[in-house]
Amino acid sequence: MSVPLPVADIPVNFVPAKTGELLHLGPIKMRVLEDGSRTSQRLSTVEGIIPPHMAGPVAHWHEMHDETFYVTKGMVRFTVPKHPNNPEEKHIDAYEGDYVTVPVRAPHTFSNPSDGESRFFCTMTPSFYINYFKLLSQVVDAGKPVTREMNLDAMAMYATLSAEQEGPSA
Repeated sequence: MSVPLPVADIPVNFVPAKTGELLHLGPIKMRVLEDGSRTSQRLSTVEGIIPPHMAGPVAHWHEMHDETFYVTKGMVRFTVPKHPNNPEEKHIDAYEGDYVTVPVRAPHTFSNPSDGESRFFCTMTPSFYINYFKLLSQVVDAGKPVTREMNLDAMAMYATLSAEQEGPSA
């Protein structure tokens, strides 16, 4: 005799193209596709939209979540800064169709040095880091500048540190 499997309490969710919560982080935009509320906080996803010749966030590492990036348009440059496990700065130019995994404690940043807009699909697991983007968007929407110090403080609230700070070692 088989035991029936439990049915999810949360129904399947559909986010049509060009919908979803749009977060403005200065010139970079994040379109929230899943904020974790339908995955019991296990997974969040965003579409990142980066204008041409745009620097990304300060090089950083996450203590509590993994990220993946799937480039859907243009080119995104991932930079692995110099650190104890990486004697020289390394650049990875990811183009449409390329996939990058950033595990916990891996120092990194990203940018768009190209002449065209770049887009990527990003997963974060568990989902709590989505709240960092929401916090920055609230600051920008209120017309306040996002200073380096404020950004670092916000990152720290979500278990993320600047790669310039005491960083991870193997």
